[in-house]
Amino acid sequence: AAPPLPEEDCMKLNPSFLGIALSSLLAIDLWASKRLGVCAGEGSAWGSARPLMKVVEVSGHGIPWLLGTFYGLCQSDSSAAREVLLNLLFALLLDLVLVAVVKGLVKRRRPTHNKMDMFVTISVDKYSFPSGHATRAALVCRFLLHHLVLAVPLRVLVVLWALIVGISRVMLGRHNVTDVLFGLLLGYALYSVVEYCWLSPLSAPALFALW
Repeated sequence: AAPPLPEEDCMKLNPSFLGIALSSLLAIDLWASKRLGVCAGEGSAWGSARPLMKVVEVSGHGIPWLLGTFYGLCQSDSSAAREVLLNLLFALLLDLVLVAVVKGLVKRRRPTHNKMDMFVTISVDKYSFPSGHATRAALVCRFLLHHLVLAVPLRVLVVLWALIVGISRVMLGRHNVTDVLFGLLLGYALYSVVEYCWLSPLSAPALFALW
């Protein structure tokens, strides 16, 4: 009789249900992402909409948000407004660091159909998971809805902007679907961390003394 196979060989011949499920989900993710990348290039199905999608891309980029928040912080003469802006700045910086760390750990490459013509990138931006635009959009959306008094139409526009930013990442071919979905969930959760660590004149007097 043939000798029994070593345990590790048995595992290779009988892959786990979880492994098969994950492989199948990954295949679906890659297939759907490629099908939805309709603005990935000028010759794509919706290539004419690519310039508009790139405007949406810039609207969710970290640099405009950081510069705009810092400028508002310097110009504000209201202590309440400065507190909100300082915490928004803290949230944006925390988001950048967290996304960079996760990208560096996961090291998932961007979709093959992506065209590397993104607005201001750094070394970790060659990686895809998670979508930094999606995390920032969800984080900023939740922050604005909680700390600005907005009419209902404006609140709807803020939510739509966050969703469009996320969708545009897949349409431009920048990210896979799962990169964006995880990014939106991460950004949504990150806001809770910001609220828990909320900076105030009592909790961080040194910071407020600078402004």
